[in-house]
Amino acid sequence: MTEHIVKAFTEQLEGLATSVAQMGGLAEAQLADAIEAIARRDNALAETVIAGDPRIDQLQQQIEDQALKVLALRQPMAVDLRETLAAIKIASELERIGDLAKNIAKRALVLNREPPIRLTQSLARMGRAALSQLKLVLDAYSDRNAEGAESVWRNDGEIDEIYNSLFRELLTYMMEDPRTIGLCTHLLFIAKNIERSGDHATNIAETVYHMASGGHLSNDRPKADVTSSTNVPFEQRKSS
Repeated sequence: MTEHIVKAFTEQLEGLATSVAQMGGLAEAQLADAIEAIARRDNALAETVIAGDPRIDQLQQQIEDQALKVLALRQPMAVDLRETLAAIKIASELERIGDLAKNIAKRALVLNREPPIRLTQSLARMGRAALSQLKLVLDAYSDRNAEGAESVWRNDGEIDEIYNSLFRELLTYMMEDPRTIGLCTHLLFIAKNIERSGDHATNIAETVYHMASGGHLSNDRPKADVTSSTNVPFEQRKSS
């Protein structure tokens, strides 16, 4: 981080970065616990995640207030301006990840009332991939590492591929046994929430890349989610 003649300015920017790192660590822990609550069928852990969401909201507001104060008092330019604006953008993405973790935890409470289903292990694998992306992009932010951010951006397709596979498998379950439709619907929503968490990590990667390098990643983001165009086969009943 650039050293400034006005020491207070440097301290404000460092404080802003510290708050973003703190919020990132909390969002990462929330998402990890939400996924673990499903894998371990742990209602207490799910409740803890739900109860912890307001803290993430508070941190987002704190970061926005800090950033606006820097903008108003210091009128930063160049890399300092990018640092300040990045904090606001990243905090918004982390707040959304916190919301998704809360939604996953709420559905975990419903799933845990039903008999175990093997596909929860696929969800756990997808969750680990999303968590890895989030950790790597937070590390890239802390290190001001444009190459690390770009690597996260390019690897987003891995989560999409797991999601596509899980989506098709859940559809097969529901078609073979309509009694599983309710349970599988919850699993589909959880899978989508995890996939969206990966998307938010990719958004953070774009912001970190711009913050660190001043450049922009291509608008042609690598995506592999094909569920919107997946055909669902069905047999039309013959009229008697």
